[in-house]
Amino acid sequence: MAKEKKFVEAITSMNEDFAQWYTDVVRKADLMTYSSVKGCMIIRPYGYAIWELIQKELDRRFKETGHENVYMPMFIPESLLQKEKDHVQGFAPEVAWVTHGGENELAERLCVRPTSETLFCDHYKDIVQSYRDLPKLYNQWCSVVRWEKTTRPFLRSSEFLWQEGHTVHATYEEAQEETIRMLNVYSSFCEEFLAIPVVKGQKTDKEKFAGAQATFTIESLMHDGKALQSGTSHNFGDGFARAFGIQFLDRDNQLKYAYQTSWGVSTRLIGAIIMVHGDDSGLVLPPNVAPVQLIIVPVQQHVEGVLDKAYELKERLSKVCRVKVDDSDKMPGWKFSEHEMRGVPLRLEVGPKDIEKNQVVLVKRENREKLFVSMDELEEKVPQILSDIQKSLYEKALAHREERTFTATTLDEMEKILNETPGFIKAMWCGDRACEDLVKDRMAATARCIPFEQEKISDKCVCCGKEAKHMLYWGRAY
Repeated sequence: MAKEKKFVEAITSMNEDFAQWYTDVVRKADLMTYSSVKGCMIIRPYGYAIWELIQKELDRRFKETGHENVYMPMFIPESLLQKEKDHVQGFAPEVAWVTHGGENELAERLCVRPTSETLFCDHYKDIVQSYRDLPKLYNQWCSVVRWEKTTRPFLRSSEFLWQEGHTVHATYEEAQEETIRMLNVYSSFCEEFLAIPVVKGQKTDKEKFAGAQATFTIESLMHDGKALQSGTSHNFGDGFARAFGIQFLDRDNQLKYAYQTSWGVSTRLIGAIIMVHGDDSGLVLPPNVAPVQLIIVPVQQHVEGVLDKAYELKERLSKVCRVKVDDSDKMPGWKFSEHEMRGVPLRLEVGPKDIEKNQVVLVKRENREKLFVSMDELEEKVPQILSDIQKSLYEKALAHREERTFTATTLDEMEKILNETPGFIKAMWCGDRACEDLVKDRMAATARCIPFEQEKISDKCVCCGKEAKHMLYWGRAY
């Protein structure tokens, strides 16, 4: 038991130091480790298995909506990057450059992709000639590099994994429909698959993607009251098309510029899962995204028949869930703590007495509730319990968000909330960037989004007192 206690105490309490708690969890749950390349992480098998489940489900949803996967080069010639002025200015501080090939200096610097808009545009200008070629609905799974000054595993690293969708359309209306459709794909994915509630809305011009006409976002709230931008979808209008010469002959025999979108989510979602669902014992994984949904722990496994029964149950249950047997020589108490640390949603304990009674003990990770279930009912009960856990985690996260969502009508109210009980703050805004800047400078908070579901908190802007145009969600963010 001493070892078990030490194992649990190795995690800093989230209420004591949330940042250290997060670091402890990602390391001790074996999701990642640090590499010899500053700002880059090694994603360990368990962490990568979570990403694979995210990737698999999102890829399925993308293909259901008609998208195809492609792959673009990881290098972008400097001249290509320079074609869209706002875009290059937005990414310039984070770009990594390749200047030599072997021992020879390159005639033109190559950018290591921070994002792939320019590459897709350069390709689209060659393959889009007629309205018959449209729309093009492409997606890419890859890594990108953004030279970050301050990094944190999964949340912000110099290289990270993501998907980036890039589509081209005949009209602005079609591009806008695609932009919102993909935002809704992200929203339903986060809520249904990751059990993370989100707020959908539009970014302000200050916060929108460099080169976009409009950026839309899903925002989630972490346990510590900070917001996390969890996915974005951008309508480019015809700005990139004009810069890159993407034109097509329309039905009226007129040459027209195309309209484009892009949208993406990244391994940052793993950070969101940790910070929304985790607790002082470590990771808590929603069953949908858990590499191991059920861990079988044999108790007194040295007793004849116990291990055989554990593997018999594994074979049966592998048809209804992702299941493993822990037959290591560690003490059962240590195994319990270890798998709790790794966030396995459900534990099955089976020992000699259980075999005699033809039952097992099931323990839920989320609340440690124990259930005694007949072995004959396991194939029916286990999926039902996993479904209940998935639903419970979403409801718990939603309740936390509602509890930490406030309204404010003055800057003093906003500041008091952010300093005492940080969370989302709903407040009115006049639309002036100067007011947005004031909030950021005074209290290190940003406009998270203009939500689609608008409320009228008051008639006046929270900053300047002038007539308000929108209700915004504000907050401090990762």
